[in-house]
Amino acid sequence: MSILVNGCPSEEINIQRGLKQGDPLAPFLFLLVAEGLGGLMKRAVELNRFRGFKVGSNGIMVSHLQYADDTLCIGEA
Repeated sequence: MSILVNGCPSEEINIQRGLKQGDPLAPFLFLLVAEGLGGLMKRAVELNRFRGFKVGSNGIMVSHLQYADDTLCIGEA
């Protein structure tokens, strides 16, 4: 596997190990990614790159909902 760095492919990376189902580290890594996605969605709304959906009489803006291992992105059509 290789990744793009400034548009250029890096040297190949030999993937030898990974997380398996039931690994105690998996939930922690999932939380890190979920928190990162939540932060990115919040920033996208602040920059008007994504427009959430207004809910309730106060017009609270909802752009995404996360529960357990599910994520729902909600936006205007």
